[in-house]
Amino acid sequence: MERGSFLTFEGLDGSGKTTQLRLLASLLRKAGRRVREMRQPGGTALGDQLRSLLLAESSQAPVTPRAELALLFADRAQAIAEVVDPALRAGETVLCDRWTDSTEAYQGGGRELGASMVHSLEGLICGGLRPDLTLLLLPPLQASLARARHRNARTLSQTGEEESRFEAQNDAFFERVYAAYQAIAAREPVRVVVIDGEASIEAIHRRIVEVVLHRL
Repeated sequence: MERGSFLTFEGLDGSGKTTQLRLLASLLRKAGRRVREMRQPGGTALGDQLRSLLLAESSQAPVTPRAELALLFADRAQAIAEVVDPALRAGETVLCDRWTDSTEAYQGGGRELGASMVHSLEGLICGGLRPDLTLLLLPPLQASLARARHRNARTLSQTGEEESRFEAQNDAFFERVYAAYQAIAAREPVRVVVIDGEASIEAIHRRIVEVVLHRL
């Protein structure tokens, strides 16, 4: 059986990546493709537990940057074994909300651990698995942050779920994250396609469909 395709969506929270992933998944399913949606951190029983530790602002004990990095790759190792590899072997299209680029941007850039540490762990944990295509949504920084913080406040009030630990960081942190994403895109222009600007959801979806259909 032909191997499936592995596509990732990247960007700051509030960039619209989750919405765009769902729109693309719906379109591909209508076209007859088998699609697996997942997110990082999370997507497995272990991953969902790690997500709570990593993203909850009210976590009882602070997570150090290196511990954070290690937990993210533990989550990734489980996701590869339990979800990604089996789906790709079965010929499915895997759409993932965040992958190692997020780790390089947030922990390598934002936490200032550096990209080389992330790349070393990626080599050890991911076994050569890399996305076939990454769609990087980069609207203006402040617009993304405002949307993410508003969404997290709404989610907390409606469900009691809190995932605002990263959005609580200062603007300098996110400026480093944003710059790291730009550096990744410049370094890997074939794999990473930047979708920038403040276009409508529909316009961004059309652009993503053009890119994906060309690649697939």
